[in-house]
Amino acid sequence: MNIMFLHRHFIIHKPFGYLSQFVNHQNKRKNKKLLGELFSFPLGIMAIGRLDEDSEGLLLLTTDGKVSQAVRSKEIEKEYIIQVDGIITEAAIVQLQKGVEISFKGKKYLTLPCTAYRIETTPSFKARRKKIRSDRHGPTSWVSITICEGKNRQVRKMSAAVGFPTLRLIRVRIGNVFLNDMIAGEVKEVNSFG
Repeated sequence: MNIMFLHRHFIIHKPFGYLSQFVNHQNKRKNKKLLGELFSFPLGIMAIGRLDEDSEGLLLLTTDGKVSQAVRSKEIEKEYIIQVDGIITEAAIVQLQKGVEISFKGKKYLTLPCTAYRIETTPSFKARRKKIRSDRHGPTSWVSITICEGKNRQVRKMSAAVGFPTLRLIRVRIGNVFLNDMIAGEVKEVNSFG
């Protein structure tokens, strides 16, 4: 008897403060919020890539390891909107576009060229529950960065490398899948990510 296993796929808007996992492997801080608190996901579900605890936005989940591997490849673009400390300069944008040196696994790593530009109008993201910082600490600006790789905390490291640390990070696109107007914590089941 041949039983066909149907894989399941989900799109979620990961809220600030959640780990991109279903089991907490940390010894020190056991009270972390996990993805399983947002929805009753099926067994075998996995996040495709990660967003760190302080990051928000689009996260894809699947029960299909082949789909996960394909999405994590350098063929698929990942777009982030970040709020940075200070008014980012054109020179910093050019540096980001060409690639910058960051630390990865204790070694120096030069990021691949990417698409980056300053966003002139403040995006209409809902305010976070935890305030970014007080306005008296100076101005901030918004930047779009699209990369094809995904090293640990790469976008944050890239913005810091050009002198404009990331204050808020929201992933808005993975390939042809967009965050659009999903609200934080929202989960949608889809047939595929194509």
